[in-house]
Amino acid sequence: MFVFVDLKNDNIKMNNVWVFHGAGAQFASGVFTTVEKAEEWISKHKLTGLLTNYILDTSAYDWAIAHEYFEVKKENQSTPEFIQRFANANNQHFHYQNGERQ
Repeated sequence: MFVFVDLKNDNIKMNNVWVFHGAGAQFASGVFTTVEKAEEWISKHKLTGLLTNYILDTSAYDWAIAHEYFEVKKENQSTPEFIQRFANANNQHFHYQNGERQ
């Protein structure tokens, strides 16, 4: 996790979160500030799915392009339909089976 501290205002600002998406689920079922908190919950409920790190205030699509992990090569790759389904495999992520990291 990346955390920035503004010493002037004594504010702590996070720039990422961990999102859990259960196997077969249409939507995410948990959002956490740390892997440890996410894994505690995943383990407690013996969940199967994917825990992915997301940078705040940017899309996976824009981040992948900005960091040269993805390049638009076809016209359809800049359409709303493509962008709204885009997932970046380069985001740090972990797979879980029955509550255990694989």
